[in-house]
Amino acid sequence: MNPFDLPLKVLRNLPSPLDLPLALKELSDGMLARVGPRPAVTAKKQFPLVDDSQVNGIQIGEVSGDAAIVWARLPYAADVEIAWSANGEPGPWQTLRAPQALEVTDYTTRIQLTGLPRNATISLIVTAHGLEAAHAQPWVRRSSFRSAPDVARPIRFAWSADVNGQGFGINPEWGGLKMFDTIRRRELDFFVHCGDTIYADHPLQHRVDDERGRSWTNVVTLAKTRVAETIEDYRGNFRYNWLDPHFTKFCAEVPQIIMWDDHEVVNNWSPSLDLMRDKRYVVKDLKLLAATAARAFREYSPMPLEGFGGAGLLYRRVQYGPLLDVFVVDMQTHRGPNSHNRQTEGPGTAFLGEAQVQWLQQELLASTAQWKVIAAGMPIGTNVADGHDAEGRVKWQGVANGDDGEPSGREIELAGLLSFIKAKAIHNIVWLCADVHYTAAHYFDPEQAVFKDFLPFWEFVSGPLHAGSYGPFNPDATFGNQVRYSRASPVRGASPAAGYQFFGEVEIDPASRCLTVKLCDLEGVVLHTEVIAPHASQ
Repeated sequence: MNPFDLPLKVLRNLPSPLDLPLALKELSDGMLARVGPRPAVTAKKQFPLVDDSQVNGIQIGEVSGDAAIVWARLPYAADVEIAWSANGEPGPWQTLRAPQALEVTDYTTRIQLTGLPRNATISLIVTAHGLEAAHAQPWVRRSSFRSAPDVARPIRFAWSADVNGQGFGINPEWGGLKMFDTIRRRELDFFVHCGDTIYADHPLQHRVDDERGRSWTNVVTLAKTRVAETIEDYRGNFRYNWLDPHFTKFCAEVPQIIMWDDHEVVNNWSPSLDLMRDKRYVVKDLKLLAATAARAFREYSPMPLEGFGGAGLLYRRVQYGPLLDVFVVDMQTHRGPNSHNRQTEGPGTAFLGEAQVQWLQQELLASTAQWKVIAAGMPIGTNVADGHDAEGRVKWQGVANGDDGEPSGREIELAGLLSFIKAKAIHNIVWLCADVHYTAAHYFDPEQAVFKDFLPFWEFVSGPLHAGSYGPFNPDATFGNQVRYSRASPVRGASPAAGYQFFGEVEIDPASRCLTVKLCDLEGVVLHTEVIAPHASQ
């Protein structure tokens, strides 16, 4: 996210400088010191904080092959059982015992279902029995989902990102997190959440003014009154989402593939981020903050508690039948420092990191699916700035570096990946991403690029789900990024009420094998459509 993208009307009402450069904050502090103390003002009305301790619900995730993960959050310590049937109420039902929901995981639990019949409607009953006498009544939630196919059938899924950012949280007067209700009604096979699932570094005020001076009223909890630093702070940011009924119902009904971006920890975090001068943070060690945030992220996501491979890894392949594989990449954990991004070699060129690139290459090579979707946090050919370095040069948050020449910095890693894909003739790859708070269709054309050793491909961007809106940002020409469509708010940092909230939807037709991408707005209106035919060789 661009650090200068909050409008003054919003900034004046936020409880901290958020992403403004600290130099601007120090300038403001200095001016106030010269002016002297402010006159006394009448105390503002105090609004009560909302209790989030009793939020509860279920999620379904990682529907892949013959497996899926069922997750639950209980309002108290409990034994939890998961019963499933591929034949509806008549059964037979298989019952599994999940790990107990205890305080050590903030009363979350999850279990992987395996051996599911393919392409079947799986009925679920999640039952919890409190471990204390005060909770004698069983807690029961029901749902259903469709297991991954083993034959070519129609597939529909959606993606987006960015929830409760830029000072705009749950506003019941506006209708809450309405986008989740819009997407839930699309009858999806699954949803890909491309990150910024929370804004741990964006506290909320009860009331702020939006870009038009309209009052926006937030639900506020204790965790949302400050930046997140402890495990309880980060957990509280995740619990906050569950206060919204649209979100809770969406999670119960729509299977998800969830990844993280930067705001799960702190804006634009990388090894070069220095928190020493940021007065909002008592904890200055970024590694500790990132590890704590990652733990809370895994606790509140329908994924293995210790990540994939048991080592906290977040990148993986989701296999969804003969027509689709989804490759989920982690663009935060393994990157080098955000910098001027013009290096020619060394650790500063890492973005996905060597191990993840090798994994992605081998998984793409092994995939026999018709379409290979790479789900990413950030767009790969869009210039997203991150302030300035000590020499006054622009630092870059993503792969692109504002230089339209030969690959340098993190672009070197991407060039190697794209060259590998061409050398191995791996066709039908589509990138889906978010992060930049607008929607766009990008076509990467080697004929228009400076670096030409790659196969042409599409990238689609969509978001936010419920946050301030931005953009558009300039494309970088190194890889021939052609902007075929873009829609963004004309006012930076506009509230969700401005209407510039977006998601994308993908459909795969088993007859034609075509992949269709639709970019949609808050109400589900289709703004732009691209129909992509598969390569003749596959």
